[in-house]
Amino acid sequence: MSPNSKYVYFFGADQTEGKAEMRELLGGKGANLAEMASLGINVPPGFTITTEACNYYFKKDKTLPPSLWDEIIKNLKSLEKAMGKTFGGKKDPLLLSVRSGARVSMPGMMDTVLNLGLNEDTMKALAKKTSNNWFAHDCYRRFIAMFGNVVLGIDGEHFETILERKKEKRKVEFDTELLVDDLKGVIKDFKALVKKKVGHAFPEDPVEQLRMAIEAVFNSWNIPRAIHYRRLNHIPEDWGTAVNVQSMVFGNMGPTSATGVAFTRNPATGEKKFYGEYMINAQGEDVVAGIRTPQPIAKLKEDMPASYDELLEVYQTLENHYKDMQDIEFTIEDNRLYMLQTRAGKRTAAAAIRIAVDMVNEGLISKQEALLRVPAEQVDQIFHPMIDPKSKVKVLGKGLGASPGAATGKVVFSPDAAAELARKKERVILVRTETSPEDIHGMSVAQGILTAKGGMTSHAAVVARAMGKPCVSGLGELSVDTRKKKAWLNGTEIKELDAVTLDGADGRVMLGSVKLVQPRITGYFKQLMSWVDKVRNLSVRANADTPHDALVAREFGAQGIGLCRTEHMFFDEDRILLVRKMIVADKEKTREEALKKLLPIQRSDFTQIFKAMEGLPVTIRLLDPPLHEFLPADPKEIKALAKQMKVSPSALTKKIHSLKEANPMLGLRGCRLGLMFPEIYKMQVSAIIEAACKLVKKGTKVYPEIMIPLVGHVEELRQVRSQLDEVAQDIIKKAKVKLDYKVGTMIELPRAAITADEIAAEADFFSFGTNDLTQTTFGLSRDDSGMFLPEYIEMGVLDRDPFVSVDVSGVGEFVRIGAEKGRAANKKIHLGICGEHGGDPKSIEFFNSLKLDYVSCSPFRVPTALLAAAQAAIKDPKP
Repeated sequence: MSPNSKYVYFFGADQTEGKAEMRELLGGKGANLAEMASLGINVPPGFTITTEACNYYFKKDKTLPPSLWDEIIKNLKSLEKAMGKTFGGKKDPLLLSVRSGARVSMPGMMDTVLNLGLNEDTMKALAKKTSNNWFAHDCYRRFIAMFGNVVLGIDGEHFETILERKKEKRKVEFDTELLVDDLKGVIKDFKALVKKKVGHAFPEDPVEQLRMAIEAVFNSWNIPRAIHYRRLNHIPEDWGTAVNVQSMVFGNMGPTSATGVAFTRNPATGEKKFYGEYMINAQGEDVVAGIRTPQPIAKLKEDMPASYDELLEVYQTLENHYKDMQDIEFTIEDNRLYMLQTRAGKRTAAAAIRIAVDMVNEGLISKQEALLRVPAEQVDQIFHPMIDPKSKVKVLGKGLGASPGAATGKVVFSPDAAAELARKKERVILVRTETSPEDIHGMSVAQGILTAKGGMTSHAAVVARAMGKPCVSGLGELSVDTRKKKAWLNGTEIKELDAVTLDGADGRVMLGSVKLVQPRITGYFKQLMSWVDKVRNLSVRANADTPHDALVAREFGAQGIGLCRTEHMFFDEDRILLVRKMIVADKEKTREEALKKLLPIQRSDFTQIFKAMEGLPVTIRLLDPPLHEFLPADPKEIKALAKQMKVSPSALTKKIHSLKEANPMLGLRGCRLGLMFPEIYKMQVSAIIEAACKLVKKGTKVYPEIMIPLVGHVEELRQVRSQLDEVAQDIIKKAKVKLDYKVGTMIELPRAAITADEIAAEADFFSFGTNDLTQTTFGLSRDDSGMFLPEYIEMGVLDRDPFVSVDVSGVGEFVRIGAEKGRAANKKIHLGICGEHGGDPKSIEFFNSLKLDYVSCSPFRVPTALLAAAQAAIKDPKP
């Protein structure tokens, strides 16, 4: 933007300049404050500094736009006029809140400063104006601590320690029990701390405070926890944050004042019921910080009936206006209600589904809008484990069930410990007195979160729900000592690495690892999925290697099996022995003996899978084993195999060493194995076709699809298919049945994609194996790249892991080329995806744009893929 652009927009007091649709410019908070003001809702007036000012600030080495300060002063004068107060005034001072506001909700990730404009003079003026000396001193001590932490960079624990010492000395539990003289002492100590830590006195000039706070909020866009949150949620770095400067209203003026956070529906379950918490005589940050355990919102009807009735009217207005569940913040100052924020509320997947379905039934939104409301990547949350009702458990205590689901793991008391153990593949439960935004990196890897303080809208609860993790909060009996790495709960000592289990549904904390089970699917989910099927273009199949996986996939709505990996069927102890004999055999006779024993085993496997998927296609990939995964390495295993083969262990060891490959992933695998040892693939095709013929005779509808893996050249496919068709046709002829089967290949090598027109002439279908296609396109090992991929993402080399979301411009281009060339050469060819990307919503959007026929993913991701396919079709309705 040019230096002359408009960077500041006023809201409230009949001067509102913004609206809800301007969230990219004003951020979500600023846009919604303007919208509420336009709706006639009582919003404390203020002004929003745009996200473009933030982007200018960072592009120009943290320099504010030249015209910005003049705009701020102009809007500050307008605010003074609207409020009838003077910023820095010594009679009736105007105090401000300064808050961040990105275009999407980032709860707790960036910074806020309240009570800005206070100094010794304005504090005295505030005390005189309100006739409340305690209130004025309480506001000042809060301001120094927040400003010291957010703007001056002093660790908030230093301020908290001073406050706790004062409460201990006075033998009181809550801040509200301190006397004015106590607060004076706290303020003096806070100021001394500031001078010691930053080398100069706490700033007294309100205008200087404002400039420093605005820059601090801009800077908070790039603090570690905000960066970590953006990466977790794929929020672009160049969006920036707006800054909302707003006149203060006070919930800490005594028993007629309060502050609260609420949701227009239950964010955990989706129930249509007003849900939230409040505190009397408190400021907004108190509710989410866990300083005191708040009261449920229903109790406000008893404490402040008029304000409660007005709040009900406002929340219903907001939900009907936005046509979505809202997360609202409010303050009651001396019995007058003010709305501080509204935004689309974070919710669990189960709640998102119920709210979407209910709102369709209530006539608020369309079915298509409902489908877009449920984040596809969160759908698998509804399949989160729950405590096995049959398990005997030892309940240590019960807090608030703040985020549903159950989790078991080893206790850790710091986010760093959680991250360290997670890197070692350990399952952990993060235990804190209360969480803060600095804990985000530990919360993101923990199985569950347990806090001693905080309510249903605390930081821990909101973030856990957004992440789909179980959370138990507000467990008052829990005492945590992070220094000693111990906690105590109702007389039981819990040490670091002890196992505990959380039930985020009812708030129970149990000793040890308790058995977990999968929940049942609700009617809301089934109703939503019935709408999915009417709009999506892509079919969804499952990657399943066992009858059990096939049944699970079918229950979740899979329309067939897109990948049955036959090598995964051989890791049973008896089977692996036969496979090893087959691989290391020097004589064809020895190999044939092993294959002869494997044939009935495979036939039984395929029979059961075909039964489970009756009437649906089943794509079976022929053996594709990197040899190192099958060859024995342990001397005991070698000795056992040698005994079976009646050879010496030393001779067998020598044979194994001769088969060792420098790069097994690029070695003798896939169709290469089938060409070198055709009897292996012939056995598998015999098992597939014999199983299918047997079931056809019984009236079962079977649709086998035989996939030949790792084809890089058309001649490989031609020769392997010729051998297999001969075997299949012979079996079908002898069985005297009619059986339609397909033979195709997995496109997982760049050369296969480039020559797809040649390969398509010999194939009935292509299935793009995007896992290996990503490896071979990037030259990356999926197993080893974890050592540097996170750093690549942090450095901005890649914006996300290409093994999670398909690399559209590279790997995706090979898929596009392969699909276009394949269709051009063979109009009847069927095209699918069978890599893990088949369950990733962002990747599915791309595959839908290519008009592929199906995606295939793991069974538990089938609902995610179904919903993502529907959303992709709604966003891109082109035929």
